[in-house]
Amino acid sequence: MSPWKSIFDFVLSFVAIIILIPFFIIVSSLLIISYKSFNILFIQDRIGKNLKLFKIIKFRTMIIHQSNNTISVKGDSRITPIGKYLRKYKIDELPELFNIVTGNMSFVGPRPDVPGYIDKLKGEDRIILKLRPGLTGLASLKYINEEEILASVSDPKWYNDNVIFPDKVRINKLYYKNWTFWLDLKIIYHTLLRKPYKEDNYFKS
Repeated sequence: MSPWKSIFDFVLSFVAIIILIPFFIIVSSLLIISYKSFNILFIQDRIGKNLKLFKIIKFRTMIIHQSNNTISVKGDSRITPIGKYLRKYKIDELPELFNIVTGNMSFVGPRPDVPGYIDKLKGEDRIILKLRPGLTGLASLKYINEEEILASVSDPKWYNDNVIFPDKVRINKLYYKNWTFWLDLKIIYHTLLRKPYKEDNYFKS
């Protein structure tokens, strides 16, 4: 990857944080009022580039509950009323800008997984570990409605592990092998537009 990717990530995330400070204050205030608590951030271990462990930061959208279930579906009882809207418009992920400015994440790349899923990567699939996790990416675009998809199947965890996860790995490998700076800009633009994913838009067959 070009060093320009890291420079772009740092500059854009720093500027975005400055611009969004008033918005962060508004969202934080609404969460404090809603939760009647200052515990408004969700912080969790994730696997980063070259297996480096880091703490991802999001706005909290679920009730505080000890659970080993990392799969969420639309209508999940753990999701708070205000959290439902934050998740729908991806507002809960904006604090990840701080993960980008510190170099643990990138604007574009595979979504960072919790420890355990990385063990499923075998052989060539492990090349995606050379990428910094992203705030958005091609797999994120394809599965922008992932919670709705999982809510429509009888066994969400099985479907995630055996259908969605392998497909995300496939897409992320294509991204790694075909990366250009312009591809990143295109992905960011399509994310802002919430443009439906079509693989031919990004890779030549």
